[in-house]
Amino acid sequence: MKILFVCLGNICRSPTAEAVFREIAAREAPDLTLEIESAGTAAYHVGSPPDTRTRQAALRRGYDMSALRARMVAPQDFRRFDLILAMDRQNFDALQQRAPAAVQDRIRLFLEFAPDADATEVPDPYYGGVNGFEEVLDLVEAAARGLLQHVRVESRRSTSSPP
Repeated sequence: MKILFVCLGNICRSPTAEAVFREIAAREAPDLTLEIESAGTAAYHVGSPPDTRTRQAALRRGYDMSALRARMVAPQDFRRFDLILAMDRQNFDALQQRAPAAVQDRIRLFLEFAPDADATEVPDPYYGGVNGFEEVLDLVEAAARGLLQHVRVESRRSTSSPP
């Protein structure tokens, strides 16, 4: 399964989701074949590493983001990825506007996979304090576990389906 996480500039929320989901999946489901990336709907930070505060918060929890660089969502991403997960409604709407009609159902809000969370969107911590980055990690970890469960179910379905 190929999964793309999306926020606005691809330097806070979506790279956090990419790093967290990659680590949790590698640790808890090493048998799954996954392709995991992140991107932004805007080109503000293309080529830049994740925000320093994002990297520091992630590293405190054992997530390494040093190899990640921001990129913008490309037209081919809509066909390439099985799931495109927006961090908030604004980016969800932007993705829906750009996506071909045939693949609109691949676009979802990431926190749909964290039904017990007290939020429906991952808030942008960029202009806030350090606590915002910790809140993002809490929400992303919860959604990543729910997403992993979803991916396991989908993987079983596709391997048990007749050719």
